[in-house]
Amino acid sequence: MSQQVLISAQDLKKYFPVKGFLGGKTKYLKAVDGVTLDIMKGETFGLVGESGCGKSTLGRTLIRMYDVTGGKLSYQGKDITNAKPSEMKEFRNKMQIIFQDPFSSLNPRFDVFRLVSEPMLIRGGYTKAEMEQRVLELLELVGLSAEDLHRYPSDFSGGQRQRIGIARAISLHPEFLVCDEPVSALDVSVHAQILNLLADLQQKLGMTYLFISHNLAVVKDICPSVAVMYLGCVMETGVTRTIFDNPLHPYTQSLLSAVLDVDVDSKRERVILKGEIPSPIDVPSGCPFCTRCPKAGPLCAEKQPEPVLAEPGHFVSCCRVKEVNGL
Repeated sequence: MSQQVLISAQDLKKYFPVKGFLGGKTKYLKAVDGVTLDIMKGETFGLVGESGCGKSTLGRTLIRMYDVTGGKLSYQGKDITNAKPSEMKEFRNKMQIIFQDPFSSLNPRFDVFRLVSEPMLIRGGYTKAEMEQRVLELLELVGLSAEDLHRYPSDFSGGQRQRIGIARAISLHPEFLVCDEPVSALDVSVHAQILNLLADLQQKLGMTYLFISHNLAVVKDICPSVAVMYLGCVMETGVTRTIFDNPLHPYTQSLLSAVLDVDVDSKRERVILKGEIPSPIDVPSGCPFCTRCPKAGPLCAEKQPEPVLAEPGHFVSCCRVKEVNGL
């Protein structure tokens, strides 16, 4: 039986205007520039790439925290690209986000009850008793207790604060959850605890995750599918194991070669990129990676590559992918 597509993006764009100095011409920061991907219902879809490549912006655009600049965005087959705020109310409780920093994402003036119940208060239709009962259920789900109900964020550790953030995110029974680097701001000792919690919640509640991370080892372990981003574009996407075992895009090859290996005797070629990452305000013509790519040819600077099916379930956005990899 084929999986159902929950979120679909077609040539999705999100640009931010940047005003010129002293009234000069307005330019645009191309944070997301022509991304096409499908996220299947019930899966954990990984999203990796360098800092500043547009991962978080893509996640927020997918749930319409940001308006779409161009392209098409669909949720369960319904076009929400240009849906008005009143129309988006139907989808808000279905799409939520866990923020990267549990310290700044929680209002220090709110106690746990108010933090977790606020989405229910905004949504409406709940009595105070129902909200309190729901908050207690959520705290138990995320590994906290009723004793924490009227404590404040300053009373908790980073891992506990992230648990509160997770409880708030799932309070309205969402179907799709953007996990924006949910463990990167935490101590290494609690990484596994939060990751195990997310896995348990997905199994119990049947949610779909977009898992944004710099930790490639974690993505390889928990995400069946993955997309690799660079400068607002998806360079490679498909089955995670396939991409990690056989990366075909030069950028993915460089990214994976930087991962530390516990096998000190293994010999692995280190792909070191030259030059600086171009500004997303002034993206190179053609392939955005062409100015740093060790395998770039004349055509790369002239034409922006379309995703090429290199092998079943494995798409690569590279003009020379078949030539370079002998496909």
